[in-house]
Amino acid sequence: MTKKQNPIILSLLFLTLTGNLFAQKTTAEKEIFVRDKMIEHLFSITDIMVTDVTSPPGAARFYSYSLLAAYLAFNYEPNLNNLPIVEHFNAPLPDLEMEITIEPSNMSLAFAATYAMLEVGKNIMPSGKKLANTQENLVNQYSKNRFLKKKEIKKGISYAEKIASIVLEYASKDGYQQLSTLKRYSPTNDKEKWYPTPPAYLAAIDPEWRTIRPFFINSADAFSPAPPAAYSENENSSFFKQLTEIYDVTSNLTEEQRLIANFWDCNPFNVSYSGHMAIGLKKISPGGHWMGITGIASQKAKLNFNESLYIHTLVALGLHDAFISCWDEKYRSDRIRPLTAINRLIDEAWRPILQTPPFPEYTSGHSVISKTSAVLLTSYFGDNFKFIDTSEVYFGLPERAFDSFLIASNEAAISRLFGGIHFRDAIEVGMQQGGNIAQYILDQIKTHPNTLNSNSEK
Repeated sequence: MTKKQNPIILSLLFLTLTGNLFAQKTTAEKEIFVRDKMIEHLFSITDIMVTDVTSPPGAARFYSYSLLAAYLAFNYEPNLNNLPIVEHFNAPLPDLEMEITIEPSNMSLAFAATYAMLEVGKNIMPSGKKLANTQENLVNQYSKNRFLKKKEIKKGISYAEKIASIVLEYASKDGYQQLSTLKRYSPTNDKEKWYPTPPAYLAAIDPEWRTIRPFFINSADAFSPAPPAAYSENENSSFFKQLTEIYDVTSNLTEEQRLIANFWDCNPFNVSYSGHMAIGLKKISPGGHWMGITGIASQKAKLNFNESLYIHTLVALGLHDAFISCWDEKYRSDRIRPLTAINRLIDEAWRPILQTPPFPEYTSGHSVISKTSAVLLTSYFGDNFKFIDTSEVYFGLPERAFDSFLIASNEAAISRLFGGIHFRDAIEVGMQQGGNIAQYILDQIKTHPNTLNSNSEK
């Protein structure tokens, strides 16, 4: 080797090294891009739920099937019965042995998974057709960034639509379509029972949700809590003491307590009146709030697409089962709301700062699902994962910082007392109920370690 050759060799070596670094950077950028597109377009589903005024249990159902489609699409198997998550369905998925003739080569599974998520959302939600525009945006985003060629996009769409059709077929048999044929809830004059509350006096929402098929838990009543404190007008009774606590606390709220109550309101049925005009206020559902937190944590922890999809799917399925369990208890105990009881027994002019949602009181839904979500997230990210919750910024509320998911879930639970819509036992027992559900799900995953496995690289 001559001295004259050295500069040339060194130059070639430099170009090779910088080229490799550029390729690595491009790969990293792609990973961030595909993950963030999934999170961004999951919020597109959330936004439609808000417009549709989707009930909290209904929202959890839509999230679970949409993300299930994404999960199945990304974790390709020629025969989907081989996918470990299927072991935990209560019934075999129908037609899973139908031909999936599109091999996942020469296409982006991340693109296909996100497209499948939107495809299920498009077909499962009342106003889901609006997601057709979102799918077009997704295609344009991948094309604009030159991540995929037209042939790859076309193949990915065909594959995503096939996976979505399987999930939609399975969803059609979960009992949801039969809800309208079941007996409707009729309020009684029993003092201890739930009755529609002002200002809208809406009818009871989803009284037969316990009939919906769960994913992990064996039945709707598998985690039935102890019954609530019995209705009593005796001032020394547990019920009356809890009622007085709500009245006293809400009559002397601090600014921080007001902020907490409003931050975690998440009532999609909130209605404001101006004269004779009723105005619905756009609010995210409780499950939507926790899906938002999941996305925030995924980005902060710099998860890749596969890892982010895993934890989103796990939280969504957990939300689904937690709402089934909670709604089963709500319509079993059929307990009166604080608003009705306080107006009757203490102060007929009293109103809570939050609008009371239209269903029975016990257990507290937000307490149940928040604890379920927090335990699942903690199992993945750890006990002291600090994050800034910006989930409500889009809806006009400020961001809020938390030192852990469990701290956030505790605040979400106590917000129901500050808001004047739940008794303390509904909150505390609800948190126990939600924690038990989450632990059961985690035990199932430990028993079948490949279930929702986030370690595969695709």
